[in-house]
Amino acid sequence: MPTPKEILEYCKQHEVKIVDIRFTDLPGLWHHISFPIGQLSEASFEDGFGMDGSSIRGWAAIHESDMLLTPDPSWHMLDPFCTVPTLVLIGNISDPLTRQHYDRDPRYIAQKAEAYLLSTGIADQAFVGAEAEFFIFDNIRFDQREQHGFYYIDAEEGRWNSGRETDNLGYRPRLKEGYFPVPPTDHYQDLRTEMVMQMQNAAGLHVECHHHEVAAGGQAEIDGRFDTLLKSADHMMKFKYIVRNVANEYGKTVTFMPKPIFGDNGSGMHTHQSLWKGGKPLFAGDGYAGLSQMALHYIGGLLKHAPALAAIMAPTTNSYKRLVPGYEAPVNLAYSRRNRSAACRIPMYSASPKAKRVEFRPPDPSANPYLCFAALLMAGLDGVENRMNPGEPLDRDIYDLSPEELKHVPSLPGSLEEALDALEADHEFLLKGEVFTEDVIHTWIDYKRKNEVDAVRLRPHPYEFQLYYDI
Repeated sequence: MPTPKEILEYCKQHEVKIVDIRFTDLPGLWHHISFPIGQLSEASFEDGFGMDGSSIRGWAAIHESDMLLTPDPSWHMLDPFCTVPTLVLIGNISDPLTRQHYDRDPRYIAQKAEAYLLSTGIADQAFVGAEAEFFIFDNIRFDQREQHGFYYIDAEEGRWNSGRETDNLGYRPRLKEGYFPVPPTDHYQDLRTEMVMQMQNAAGLHVECHHHEVAAGGQAEIDGRFDTLLKSADHMMKFKYIVRNVANEYGKTVTFMPKPIFGDNGSGMHTHQSLWKGGKPLFAGDGYAGLSQMALHYIGGLLKHAPALAAIMAPTTNSYKRLVPGYEAPVNLAYSRRNRSAACRIPMYSASPKAKRVEFRPPDPSANPYLCFAALLMAGLDGVENRMNPGEPLDRDIYDLSPEELKHVPSLPGSLEEALDALEADHEFLLKGEVFTEDVIHTWIDYKRKNEVDAVRLRPHPYEFQLYYDI
């Protein structure tokens, strides 16, 4: 890890003029404050910078808005999208009076999750590898007012654009047939490659592969290498920043909405998890699919708490447009090797104990990665600590089960409102080690109900006019 002194030397070598410090709000967006480089000193990494937290979503009230933003020296990046040489650092939030970390800072919650893991003695490292899918569009229009509401997507690859009079060369993926076609059907090979180059060269991320995803309309996936929980959450914030800005430079726009297109696959954030201790993997064993008993108990915790987890890992009303049968969405709570229709999948690519992991498929990329990864770890650890039985594996395609068979398989909530109710009823496992607090849980639930659930519920939907205008 570089020292503050080494970071200042780096700034001199690269003639940095601005230092840009990033932090994350409760819903999961990166924010930033920029300072002339002369403001950054070795003391800044201890003393921090003053900031107003009252206008940050889900944070402090106006009467308690003063906060400290303290840069973390563990990572830095020369921003490839700024004209003036700009150094990017990630900051932590604390109270200027008590100097205590701020409980509603999502990054602090992830840090506490790692500390709690250590305190249990179960393991000393939790590794996370997340696969965030996204859509690339040419143009997006949307508005919602008192007397109108609409959205309109223009996508070069959209099959609905086959009637375009201009810029139409005819190569478009068919519905649900976007997986792995070569160019020119895959329109975005060069764009994704540029994203990968910036991730590697500017941000130091380790990328394993990139490819077109199943949906038409420009769905893509770039897979990064797994890392420890906090670092993986940090990586996801860097990932989103780079993907959006490279697309912007190409005159495109990217969305991480789970389900922007009706009738085609949505975007998930399949999250691979494993526990290690003393440099040794703990999920490998001689049980089902080569798993240890600990791994099976971990799965038991994920499945038991999945309805509550849904409010954090699939945290938007749009998430539940994705979590429906028929689009490879893992609606039903079961586990299986290889089977992608199960909520928990055990990848079988390698026999190496180091590769043994659990892939949890319900999360989507609208999730705040700090909260999501922390909550998944806490659910899994609750399963390990209480030796939760995950039940029998389900190695059939869940969507081919008869209604009689399917009624015995539990499923995820059908809406954000149901998920928030489940979290309200089941969150004790998140409070262990004060990783999450009652304040954070209730702030999250209240924010989501008021600003998202009620906001969508109260507005007429455009399709309601087609259904009911002449009723």
